[in-house]
Amino acid sequence: MDRAKQRGPYAKTAARRADILRAARDSFAEHGYAGASLRDIAKRAGITHAGLLHHFQNKDEVLTAVLAQRDDEEWERSFTEADGQSSPRRYLAETLLQHQKTPELMRLWAELAASASRPGHPAHAYFVDRNERVRSYTAEAMRERAAEGRLPEGLDADSAAALFLAVLHGLQMQWLLNQDLDIIAPLNRFFDLILLPADGQNSTGTSA
Repeated sequence: MDRAKQRGPYAKTAARRADILRAARDSFAEHGYAGASLRDIAKRAGITHAGLLHHFQNKDEVLTAVLAQRDDEEWERSFTEADGQSSPRRYLAETLLQHQKTPELMRLWAELAASASRPGHPAHAYFVDRNERVRSYTAEAMRERAAEGRLPEGLDADSAAALFLAVLHGLQMQWLLNQDLDIIAPLNRFFDLILLPADGQNSTGTSA
């Protein structure tokens, strides 16, 4: 049997799932998680309700997939930016501003992350794995800066990573409660506090 034909059904399934996730993003952003329905998502994706259930068992599973997809996109982008030697400050600022364009998805992420802390939650394993992956990646970045002598005396890489993630998540939560709040300036100020400037650069440089 031709290899292309063998791949056909799998490619079609992947494309259909992508259509569903795009439709779900739009539905969640417009109606919120509670207001969105699988039937509305199916309609937007151009399939039947039964067709959607062939790919996802329930709305929780759809939401988890939507958020995981966005997370994967940002993870990939972070590596692209790093390869291009773009400033982490600039990357994070752009990411936060992008998130603010869809506050409903930010809110859903925060709600799901809290709910998934329960071991019995269907997204528990995903969030545990994600948290460890992000923590490990951030700690490694902090260790590189420690080796360059850029962490303040007495601040180890693991603690710097934990503080950074706490500030990042906390600022986003504050913005959800007050969307007039500027969270970029405090984030940059936090960078100034925990990351010493590289040789020959001032404390407000963008090499952090």
